[in-house]
Amino acid sequence: MALWRAYQRALTVHPWKVQVLTAGSLMGLGDIISQQLVEKRGLRGHQTGRTLTMAFLGCGFVGPVVGGWYRVLDRLIPGTAKADALKKMLLDQGGFAPCFLGCFLPLVGALNGLSAQDNWAKLRRLWPAVQLANFYLVPLHYRLAVVQCVAVIWNSYLSWKAHRL
Repeated sequence: MALWRAYQRALTVHPWKVQVLTAGSLMGLGDIISQQLVEKRGLRGHQTGRTLTMAFLGCGFVGPVVGGWYRVLDRLIPGTAKADALKKMLLDQGGFAPCFLGCFLPLVGALNGLSAQDNWAKLRRLWPAVQLANFYLVPLHYRLAVVQCVAVIWNSYLSWKAHRL
């Protein structure tokens, strides 16, 4: 609990920095999970550069872009009522997600050789439900962290898929 309280204090004092670092940390964690639990590489076989690349993508691209989008979205549609959450999810999925994925997937593909078609199909099934709950239940300053926690599973999959031999 002390760690959670420290995180909340840091988020209050430095919201943008903490959200971006959270995104990077959780993307890196997704790669660690992929390498250690899915691929069973062990510590000697762990590819540190790969983990750092995923963390860099989180800090340098995902965190700033998605965190900034949530701020814009909350200004466009203030509130957390069911109707507000539904509007946010529709705008997020209908407007932002295609643009974001149109940038993110080629970037990941360029770095890892992933198939954009495989990633797109899986994201289309998962993300609308996650975002609906996120916009309805989660305060603005926690949304990026919540999405990134859900994304740890997705990032583990992406990392495994990208680095299969």
